[in-house]
Amino acid sequence: MKKALLIVHHSMTGGTAQLAQAALQGAQTETGVRARLLQAPQAGPDDLLAADGFLFATPENLAAIAGLMKDFFDRCYYPVLDQIQGRPYAALICAGSDGSNAARQVARIATGWRLQAVAEPLIVCTHAQTPAQILAPKQIGAADLQRAEDLGAALAAGLALGVF
Repeated sequence: MKKALLIVHHSMTGGTAQLAQAALQGAQTETGVRARLLQAPQAGPDDLLAADGFLFATPENLAAIAGLMKDFFDRCYYPVLDQIQGRPYAALICAGSDGSNAARQVARIATGWRLQAVAEPLIVCTHAQTPAQILAPKQIGAADLQRAEDLGAALAAGLALGVF
């Protein structure tokens, strides 16, 4: 029976979506895993319960996870509490300058769910600092897309091999 990897993301300017898509491509290279990519508003408790591992991908907005990712966590936190503990997860953050606070927020939520972090947060910095740069569509570079693809492949391989 194939293991399931759930990738939940939100993207307003396209950067996080590109990274999540790259992670999905990496995960799909592992034949023993079924990878799903869902936008945060479409993901719910049943999706979490059906998955064996998770990748949470969010932009950092105002030094925090994106509002729609927060909404996802708010809607799902208590319905799955004590039902997904021990499952592996990783975080992918698309940030203008830092990303560490969003990574900490995801980690705190994952700690409450008692998930197992299997990789350091992947933070991709776009260096967008002005309002125009922040709101502009993003184009993520090949090296960062490769890092996201590698993360997806590593998560999927770990699930398929029973490492986590």
